[in-house]
Amino acid sequence: MPVSDAVLTQILQQLEALQVSQQALQAKLDNLGATPLEPTSPKPLTTTALPTSPSSTPAPAALSTSPPSSTPVPARVALASLTDKEREKLLYPGRVNLTTYPDQHGIAPVPLTWGAASAADRGPVVCSRLPGSIKARNALGAHAGSYSIYRALSIAMGALDPTHKPDYSQTEPPVDIPPQPSWSNPSKIVSFDPWGHLVPQVFKEAMDGGVDVRPSIAVTKAHLKMSELDDAERRGELVVDGSIVLRSPVPRKVDGTADLEAHRGVEVNVSKAAIDPVWYLPGVADRFGISESLLRRALFEDTGGMYPELITRPDIKVFLPPIGGITIYIFGPPAYLSDPSKELTVRVHDECNGSDVFGSDICTCKPYLTYAIEECIRGAQGGGVGLVAYFRKEGRALGEVTKYLVYNLRKRGGDSADKYFKSTELIAGVKDMRFQALMPDVLHWLGIQKIDKMVSMSDMKYDAIVNSGIPIHTRYDIPEHLIPPDSRVEIDAKIAAGYFSSGKQVTEADLVKTVGRTWEETEH
Repeated sequence: MPVSDAVLTQILQQLEALQVSQQALQAKLDNLGATPLEPTSPKPLTTTALPTSPSSTPAPAALSTSPPSSTPVPARVALASLTDKEREKLLYPGRVNLTTYPDQHGIAPVPLTWGAASAADRGPVVCSRLPGSIKARNALGAHAGSYSIYRALSIAMGALDPTHKPDYSQTEPPVDIPPQPSWSNPSKIVSFDPWGHLVPQVFKEAMDGGVDVRPSIAVTKAHLKMSELDDAERRGELVVDGSIVLRSPVPRKVDGTADLEAHRGVEVNVSKAAIDPVWYLPGVADRFGISESLLRRALFEDTGGMYPELITRPDIKVFLPPIGGITIYIFGPPAYLSDPSKELTVRVHDECNGSDVFGSDICTCKPYLTYAIEECIRGAQGGGVGLVAYFRKEGRALGEVTKYLVYNLRKRGGDSADKYFKSTELIAGVKDMRFQALMPDVLHWLGIQKIDKMVSMSDMKYDAIVNSGIPIHTRYDIPEHLIPPDSRVEIDAKIAAGYFSSGKQVTEADLVKTVGRTWEETEH
């Protein structure tokens, strides 16, 4: 009796499923044989009862980033003097442990409940692969985002002892950023750890118990000094008040003497925080309207398989991605940010190194950022508070290399506003990868309930903030006199695409008339 195609297809699918299952089982057996995992404490780790001393059962060498206690890692200088083979054997004495599985013996992640009401209920974020923490890990990735690669190089060269224990005494925030209701809402903050700046205080018990828990946010105070602000003060657009805006010290001449005739300029008192990314994967997936499994697969595949445990450890829901973070600058009392009675001015700015640092005039990034800082200062001097959130999303999150390739295409192909977004799509495949779904997290972390003045033309940023539950009362576009001539292409293209503009309106038909300079015109 002939077998139908449907039956053959069903048999084939079952065989394929058995093959996949067998391969997965074999991988687990191979991994267990190479790097057996044994518990390092007599009971599972918790945030309230963490081990204070190692178990009598030694940790397997394959899991160690340092040799057994009988042969301690030499001092930094001695370690650096070893040959590469000697150093590798000393740092990593066992076989490579490519991945783990949730059902392996000895795996006991520290409990972590994202969005819990308190730090104790939430639990610390632990992603270290050091012997005392690897079985307790409840997060994938590495601290410091993209800078984790430099740490790896430093360890490989013998400049850093991988077992170095940071001393966090005297590092607590000089300004208070207290818990907000949003911290206990698992849907409001999903892209970083809201407790990240308080780690040494709220997770001290875990750290004293030997678990490697590290801050992912640092808060400090500083003076902001920019030549543009000096010019604004000279023009009478900024006022020295002795509190927020201060008079700069007398500048020095080349010979070191005081230059009493020079304009002293100003400095601005700010509070600021650096924030590293910590992704709660279910929440991130939900923000983008995709499944967690699809997000994990995409992150695994398009980082070249950098983090296999995105696939093998579905029980671990937190990932520290190798990307840049956020820096926030607060003008005025930080406590005012969560006070709805105080006027709040905000600029959400995405990194543009060429303009922000080096003053390139092909875009409006630096003049817009400077204008926003001045607005924040004026708002703070008027009794309110200002906030600039600076995101590391260079080149619309496409990167600086792609951005410069687009510049080349634009200048060779005729730099007109009607081709502005198309030029980027030809190279990158999309016109913008700054998907703003995660951006409002920092506003919720600060307890912001409304924004009085939003210094931004971006419809994507506006929609993301408003849709997250924070109303925006007034929007500010960049004043015409601050737009460099060559960046008119960018501005007109954005206005035609739907960006906010209180003045000039641009249609698609108008774009062909807006043309940037050629390379020949820049050669003088």
